[in-house]
Amino acid sequence: MGRYLEFESMSDDLQNKVRQDLKFRTGNFLWKIKFNIPLDPKTVNNVNLYVTSLNLTPLKTAIRYNSLENEIEIEPLEPYAQNESYILNITTNVKSLGGKSLKKPLQLQFKID
Repeated sequence: MGRYLEFESMSDDLQNKVRQDLKFRTGNFLWKIKFNIPLDPKTVNNVNLYVTSLNLTPLKTAIRYNSLENEIEIEPLEPYAQNESYILNITTNVKSLGGKSLKKPLQLQFKID
């Protein structure tokens, strides 16, 4: 298993929101994406947020919303393969507590080295 994660590409809107948690709590990367407004927890789920490989095969993930930090946590339930590229997709079905949708879908492409 690699020791670090390499960003390959991401939507502009994600540049300042994403950070890596490299604790390898489960031997896998735990993504944390911080938003500047509270989200509707009902819309933070693995239908509206999901990870796929480049050939669009879905990866099993646990999605949690930390309302104290306004952070979405994405934890893989199966290990990421080394040297395989993955895409984290955040759809416009993720909404703020006030019911507003994201302006556009967000995507982040990454791989484990």
